[in-house]
Amino acid sequence: MKILTNLLRSGVAALAIASAAGAAHAQTVDVPLTESGSSLLYPLFNLWVASYSASHPGADITTTSTGSGAGIAQSIKGLVQIGASDAYLSDTMVKKNPTMMSIPLAISSQAVNYNLPGISHLNLSGPILAGIYEGKITQWNDPAIVAANPGVSLPNHVIIPVHRLDGSGDTFIFSQYLAFSTPEWASTLHYGTTISWPAVPGALGGNGNSGVLAAVKANPYSLGYIGVSYADKAAAAGLGVAALQNKHGEYVLPTDETIAAAAQSVATTTPADERVSMIFAEGANAYPIVNYEYAIVNSTQPAPALASAIHDFLTWAINEGNSPTFLKPVHFLPLPAAVKTLSQAQIDKIQ
Repeated sequence: MKILTNLLRSGVAALAIASAAGAAHAQTVDVPLTESGSSLLYPLFNLWVASYSASHPGADITTTSTGSGAGIAQSIKGLVQIGASDAYLSDTMVKKNPTMMSIPLAISSQAVNYNLPGISHLNLSGPILAGIYEGKITQWNDPAIVAANPGVSLPNHVIIPVHRLDGSGDTFIFSQYLAFSTPEWASTLHYGTTISWPAVPGALGGNGNSGVLAAVKANPYSLGYIGVSYADKAAAAGLGVAALQNKHGEYVLPTDETIAAAAQSVATTTPADERVSMIFAEGANAYPIVNYEYAIVNSTQPAPALASAIHDFLTWAINEGNSPTFLKPVHFLPLPAAVKTLSQAQIDKIQ
């Protein structure tokens, strides 16, 4: 009788534990999550959060555009659960923060937009852009720009370069393009989310993609680098999109085909931690400024319910969230199958 009583007590206890665990899992959607970072990813996150919240009653996700640099820093400090970034974590950051992960969620690109009255097509290269941002190429009819644009009547007017003021993944990938294509830039200014921009007379700065777009729109004869999720706004502002010279010497525009060509050339060589650049990728038709959009996440969370909530949302993002319904409005492309598998493996480490 005593044995039976003990067995019954053990069974009740086991059921209570199982019930508690089930309740904890059921409550994960009620755990508040905060995403902060990339202004390039911000429009997509807004679409994701609205749909995810509608299909997951009780989901509580806040998303803000602070720039990739801030998103990375806040995620590392534990101030937010998801740091959105166009840039992956550097080797130094990973060494200092071994539990932090860079998880690709989708594929995006960046345009170089210009405000040149009467110019409908413009070819630019990494060395030309490096010269502009260094202050060595100052006029639109500079011989280097003329040579890249045969038959185009370029104005005798000072170029107004616009750059990001905030720590930015857009600056990271733009400066990578300059560094990978221009040895002088690589040896002096390098690349990163922040750059010590040379003092160029008339140069302007803007916060976020919206700030750069506004500055280029307001200043004829200017140009700036703007994330592709702002392509529709740039077009509405009357800004042109430059064809950029790729690794094979071809001038290509950012289209689904040219972006996919760059992504496919890197997909099979993406490492398990997924920290890899797609800038200046191989391929005759590859657009040269293409990148993974990252969630910067700590694999070790302070509570199981929080880990579960992050895991579930990111899993949804790389599956349902990679559908054309969400990606087309912001001109993103879905992760290749092999890369999605790698992202899921990283997401599954969150605990």
